[in-house]
Amino acid sequence: MHSNDAQMLVLTVLADRPLHGYAINTAIEELTGRRLGPGSLYGALSRLETRGLIEPAGQAAAPQERHRTMRITGPGREALQAELEQMARVSQAGLRALGIAPA
Repeated sequence: MHSNDAQMLVLTVLADRPLHGYAINTAIEELTGRRLGPGSLYGALSRLETRGLIEPAGQAAAPQERHRTMRITGPGREALQAELEQMARVSQAGLRALGIAPA
């Protein structure tokens, strides 16, 4: 899976509510049927936090990243919305090209 895909999945599941690493991966698995590998998940969390798209949701019970509850930020919501809108346009174009969606 591409790192941008992992980041979009993380933002998508965090848009609903703050979650910690294991719960993020469980929500991704419920959504896609697949779990992210630890490197993909925690790499995505690190990159998203560095970019200011997610942040810790209060004090962590433990300093390790996997135990921190994370939440999406305002800029994270904006980035997710823009990406989802672009994906929807691409999806509709592809479905039209396949003759599945109306022109």
